[in-house]
Amino acid sequence: MEERSLRISGANGTFLNRLTNTLTKLISPTKEGINSMLISIKRNNLLKAYDSYLNAEDQEAQEKKYEEAYTAYLEVLDKYTLSSIYKKVNDGVATDFQSKALSQYYGIIQLKENEFIEYKYRKQKYLLELDNETVRLINKDKLTTRYKKFYIAKMDELYKRILKNYSIKLADNTSSYDSTKEFIFTKVFITLEDYIKNVLVLKTEDKENKQYQDAVEAYQKFERFIVGKLDTRDIIEKNMVLLEISRKLFTHSLPLVVAEQCYLKLLKDARCLVQDSKIATKRENAYMMLINLIEDYNIRLLSTKVYWEDLKEREDFKKFLDKFKEIEAKKEIDFEEYMKQKEVLFIKNDLKKLDGQKQDYTTLTKYYKRKLVDYGVMREIKNSAAGKYGEKEGVCKFTGKSVKLLKNAG
Repeated sequence: MEERSLRISGANGTFLNRLTNTLTKLISPTKEGINSMLISIKRNNLLKAYDSYLNAEDQEAQEKKYEEAYTAYLEVLDKYTLSSIYKKVNDGVATDFQSKALSQYYGIIQLKENEFIEYKYRKQKYLLELDNETVRLINKDKLTTRYKKFYIAKMDELYKRILKNYSIKLADNTSSYDSTKEFIFTKVFITLEDYIKNVLVLKTEDKENKQYQDAVEAYQKFERFIVGKLDTRDIIEKNMVLLEISRKLFTHSLPLVVAEQCYLKLLKDARCLVQDSKIATKRENAYMMLINLIEDYNIRLLSTKVYWEDLKEREDFKKFLDKFKEIEAKKEIDFEEYMKQKEVLFIKNDLKKLDGQKQDYTTLTKYYKRKLVDYGVMREIKNSAAGKYGEKEGVCKFTGKSVKLLKNAG
């Protein structure tokens, strides 16, 4: 009897035991299964409310129902999704996406105490990204199509609010954010890049979207920076493209006054790269990038500026712009001469802006002047008294003023 009893209690491999286990799984769903079911219910309610809101004649009445459904959906995501991911990570069965998501969550939580506005928007964005991945894995065409429409619209809204929050800080003329502005610039560029990789790419898949053509063009410009390791010059060029794209997609979230600060930050980085580069080829490549950046800043941005605090600065820019237009007229006649004169104009304009800068641009100034001498714009008068790397006197052909140049500079 004892032997028979032991056999029954330990018979894990018997047909009866396997049947019992199967029935248990069917009758008593797991906690994870219940959580998924609750999320699915709230997601479906949200998508119905969103469709009703879009198609309603009186959108204001439907908007409240949509917002209530969205709030309920976020609450259930916050309550159940993270616990499910945490369990998978603990059990060692989480995907790479889920593992990264958990570490990102802790970074978002840290914002709550000191940066509540950013925390509020980033947490919503984070929860939507998690459920978007779930919808992708479910792989049901009808659900994917409906959810994608909502997801793109809501993510657009959240990214705009995040960038608007950064803009307010960058536009603050008080000293409140002086110490953190460099970090805010970095966050602006990271957010723009994140948007292109995760949201804009979805817009390029939908040809019926009104922004489809703009999305494709913007993504194609950025695409070359996605693959491979980027050096400092690549990163500056990438941020130039991001700013250019932002002027079309985030005009109100990143207003001109903030975009101007972002350009000035890139100009500073590019100037430093030129003068810090020790290898001639790298310095020349960095220099050509700087020339392109100067053109973007002046022609793409400042030419659209309406309000100027400094009237003299506005008049100086008008003269610069008139000169640029005069040079541009030669583009079809003599392209090589056009490129040369344009480069000279940009160098002379930037030399003026280097005066009074906190950053020491002595090396860059010498490099610029060497370029002017090479182009025949500035004459070089040899000074026999000077040493191998001594100073020489140069006379600018345009102003007639004498300037000092470092021998063999650049």
